[in-house]
Amino acid sequence: MCAILAVGTATSQTAPVQGSNDQLNLGALFADQTLDVVTADEGVTATTTAGANTFGATVVGADAALTSNQVNQGAVTAHGVVNASGSMGESSNIATTAVGNSGTATAAYGTLTGFMVQTNTGAVTARSQIEGETAQAGDVIETSQAAGNSQGLLMVNGSMGARVSQNNQADVAADGGAILHYVAGTAVVAGTAAGNNIDLTGADQSAARVITDQNNGAANVTATKFTAYGNSNLTTTAATASGNNLNAANEGTLLDVASHQYNTAYVRAQAEATSYEFGGAQATAYGVGNSAMASNANGPGLVLDNVQVNDGGGVEVIASFEGNTGYDAGASATAIGNAVSGYACNLCSGTMSATNSQSNNVDVSARSTVTVRNSGRAVVGVSTATGNNATFSVTN
Repeated sequence: MCAILAVGTATSQTAPVQGSNDQLNLGALFADQTLDVVTADEGVTATTTAGANTFGATVVGADAALTSNQVNQGAVTAHGVVNASGSMGESSNIATTAVGNSGTATAAYGTLTGFMVQTNTGAVTARSQIEGETAQAGDVIETSQAAGNSQGLLMVNGSMGARVSQNNQADVAADGGAILHYVAGTAVVAGTAAGNNIDLTGADQSAARVITDQNNGAANVTATKFTAYGNSNLTTTAATASGNNLNAANEGTLLDVASHQYNTAYVRAQAEATSYEFGGAQATAYGVGNSAMASNANGPGLVLDNVQVNDGGGVEVIASFEGNTGYDAGASATAIGNAVSGYACNLCSGTMSATNSQSNNVDVSARSTVTVRNSGRAVVGVSTATGNNATFSVTN
């Protein structure tokens, strides 16, 4: 569902446009796709998407006020599979996405005031897989993305005052992987799972003041990717899992963010890759209970008030690569209970006001393993576990 609240020119006499959205989904949703491929010259494209409630609102050249309430109680599953026996062609893209509640709000050359509430109690699963034990491929991108709640805020020479409240109480999983005999180009296989997610982007002298409340009380949030190659050129296997995630990036006069995050889910990110012969192979896994990032790149002001509590199930991250003969191999595992970062541009007379409170009450573990059985040129392993991490900088 997409709504254009107003299109026109705003004047001092123009009354703000009022808009409201109420969505309730009780049933289960399942999107399934299977492609059987013998030979494809150019490539294979498979897009599989499942969403219980979706809503988009845009205001252009006017002022508007928006309220949105989205509630999902049904399970949401997206499943995409490619079975290949010959050639997948030069370039392939397999994307699978599942979201309980999804919303976007855009203010272009105007002002938007919004109050958005998202509540999800249905399990969300995105699973994508490439099965090609005898197949070869050029470039491959295969992604799985899953979120209980996701809200996007976008400004283009506009301003926004918004409060976003997200509550997820169901498991979220992004998994799958790829099996291929030969990869001639670059293969990127990635999974991303989040209980709650908010993305704010501002461009061309925008200003924003937002309050975000994110509560993830699910049992599990997991991202898992497994890959197996016979002979590969350049490959990346990645998994990212977060209980709550906020990413706010503005280019304008002001970015004022009050972020409150509470996670009790067990968060697990696992990326495991094998390749008998390899050129460059990397397995990367990142897991975090709560994550908040706020930056004002071309504007003078950043105000950040951050509160994070990570409790309940803990954070576990696993990354591994195993090969026989090749050049460069690496595995990186990063596990964090709470993470926050703030950035302001000092060339723009930048100032920052930051208040931070973080509490991690659970175990955090990271494990990386790299095994090269015969010979390799460079072997790198990185494993990092952190309870609380905060970074604030005012630089060019």
